[in-house]
Amino acid sequence: MISPAARDALQGWLDAQKALKGAADNTLEAYGRDVGGFLAFITEHEGEAQGLSALARVGVADMRSWMAFTRGKDVGARSLARKLSAVKSFYRWLSEREGFDATAVLSARAPKFQRKLPRPLAPDAAQDLIETLEMQSESPWVAARDQAVVTLLYGCGLRISEALGLRADVLPMAEALRITGKGGKERIVPVIAPARAAVEQYVRLCPHELTPDRPLFRGVRGGALSPRAVQKVTQAARTQLGLPASATPHAMRHSFATHLLNAGGDLRAIQELLGHASLSTTQAYTAVDSARLMEVYRNAHPKGR
Repeated sequence: MISPAARDALQGWLDAQKALKGAADNTLEAYGRDVGGFLAFITEHEGEAQGLSALARVGVADMRSWMAFTRGKDVGARSLARKLSAVKSFYRWLSEREGFDATAVLSARAPKFQRKLPRPLAPDAAQDLIETLEMQSESPWVAARDQAVVTLLYGCGLRISEALGLRADVLPMAEALRITGKGGKERIVPVIAPARAAVEQYVRLCPHELTPDRPLFRGVRGGALSPRAVQKVTQAARTQLGLPASATPHAMRHSFATHLLNAGGDLRAIQELLGHASLSTTQAYTAVDSARLMEVYRNAHPKGR
């Protein structure tokens, strides 16, 4: 049983993550599970509920025990690294607030794991997927809706949460959208003509009143469209086309970035379009390989030819 003081500290940290960093609700839920699990382990490990003074005494041996316990539950290296990152963030905040040395926790080393590069679709496969979405519903407005959402993912590089978070006050859709992404980071995203046309077609057919204060994309009963609905229809379309399981809605964002890069797009500009804080994230997203880098070198460097 987690002590009331530890529970209050966890909630205070979560509130700070939301207020200061704009963490999404799903992110906060994951943080709560990860840190809550750690606090529950420490309680059981020590045999009693741990107050704040006891949490300040967590040492290297305790961290090793928790990590070994977590791995023993078939938690992979990547997931453990994510949990450790959350625990470190919590302890960094708690130690600053309570004035203790959190070196033992902050120095814990995450397990190494092989980062998976995203797998974009080929340009023709991305187009085929969008076109095939039209065949997945007998309702014309639902088919138009699904096409509009996925076209925005591919045409603008939006996250699915960003597309489904749009409200009808963006209508009529302009040539650019102001998107608020992770951490409250704002960016301006150009909207290509096919994406605007797809949204206009959906708006013409949608049977629900699209008032400015309500979500743009609606479910069959008129509520906000869920990410799961988009995932399911994309899965049906990729099965029909014989595409791999990696052909997900999020893969359309990967494809947007990769296709821009392969067409000669500037990596910094793509970083801004995707809303990445770090250029290294964009490099992984766009699956930059050595052959592509050498091509850029030969074409751009004065001595490269």
